[in-house]
Amino acid sequence: MAPGDHEQGRCINSMGDAIEEFANFVTKTDFDQIPEKARATAKTFILDSLGVGLIGSAGPWAAELVKTQTLWGSGDDSRVWAQETRLPAPAAAMCNAYQMHNSEFDCVHEGAVVHALSVVLPCALAEADRQGTVEGRSVTGAELITAVILGVDMACNLGLAATSGLRFFRPGTAGLFGGVSAIAKLRRFDSETLVRAYSIAYAQLCGTMQPHSEGSLLLGMQMGFSARNAVVSCDMAQAGLAGLKNILEGPFGYFSVIESGGDLTEIIAQMGTLWRITEMAHKPHPSGRATHGVIDAALKLRADHNFSPAAIESITLSIPPLTHHLVARPVHNAMEINYARLCSPYVVAVASMNGEIRIKDFHTKALRNPDILDLAHRVTIERTDHPDPNALTPVEVTVAITDGRVLRQRIDVVLGNPENPLTREAHLDKFRDNVAGATIPLSNGQTEALIQQVDDLEFICDIRELIDNLTLPPQ
Repeated sequence: MAPGDHEQGRCINSMGDAIEEFANFVTKTDFDQIPEKARATAKTFILDSLGVGLIGSAGPWAAELVKTQTLWGSGDDSRVWAQETRLPAPAAAMCNAYQMHNSEFDCVHEGAVVHALSVVLPCALAEADRQGTVEGRSVTGAELITAVILGVDMACNLGLAATSGLRFFRPGTAGLFGGVSAIAKLRRFDSETLVRAYSIAYAQLCGTMQPHSEGSLLLGMQMGFSARNAVVSCDMAQAGLAGLKNILEGPFGYFSVIESGGDLTEIIAQMGTLWRITEMAHKPHPSGRATHGVIDAALKLRADHNFSPAAIESITLSIPPLTHHLVARPVHNAMEINYARLCSPYVVAVASMNGEIRIKDFHTKALRNPDILDLAHRVTIERTDHPDPNALTPVEVTVAITDGRVLRQRIDVVLGNPENPLTREAHLDKFRDNVAGATIPLSNGQTEALIQQVDDLEFICDIRELIDNLTLPPQ
């Protein structure tokens, strides 16, 4: 089946489980069949994700996770970014995926509600590292681009097919299937082997929303679990373990248990025509994407109306149901880092006070700042109606000023969305800032070399040259 060559009007269970359609698309789509726009966008988000993974090396529990991995076996298959550590590929993928999500700075597909690259890219690079180290085979840049694009497609398509709001942590659950897709593409699986890999992955699926509700570090760790399980699933499928057949549409399949319903007809028809990588959104701020709309509105009000933070009497956030569910948590004076990243009153107070949101705004000292907390306690939240259970916008921020002014700002398309994209300059500024915050900061030469390597990614003969610049000490 060629990309895009799919029957229209597919009914659930009328053609076998849809997992076969996805496996055929992944295994039979090659680099030359992917349009230039999708390839170019993939390079942009690969670079962005590498920067986020590097600064994540300095995040909470990153070093401890690496140390913990050594309790479960040793190996030098793959490398952990900015950690000077080699681990078995499942462990390296886990550490790097956690690092990529632990600062809430990773790109996202808003419609799917999936941080698609945060499992896919660590899996693909761990696999490339392993193939070079263990098998002596060089994975090329063109192969990496292809694997990442197909993995992102798989993860996002599962999210877009969902017909209800989040029941489980979709970046982890859908991301696992994306990670399996990327690894399978690099291993050149046939469709039958990939279906088995998907099914073994489904048996290991994890990702509860409880860490999100509590603001726990286990939220990002679930991305790590998914990346690790993707590698394990592909290893077991390649070794011949039998799998399942109806993991998406069976009575206990993905769209019955993990999602409470799904419509795959249009999604399958669009494969090979719409490329989800082109729909990914940058995150300009290191906080939950659902906070970005109200941050944008607060920053615009501050810039446009020239009021002092001390003159703010109150702030009201009007947000749709999913945004409310994800980030309408109350501020309190003993917040931990992950709770604060997902607390819209706190981030709006920081934006209104400082005119920006930075990684250091979630360090303990900043989280105890009495001026910020006082302003955050003056923020109230209203839930608005919206027919789409996965919509993050529109949002509106209303600021009441002590001089009697009432200022309002509505945001329909958040900064970083492909309809309101970051400039290349802003994208590179974010990357360079993140690289500078890594546990082992890269030298200027390594930083610029990484940018150039990703710009020229399709011409790289061995991806381990890029991984060298993610892992070697500054020269």
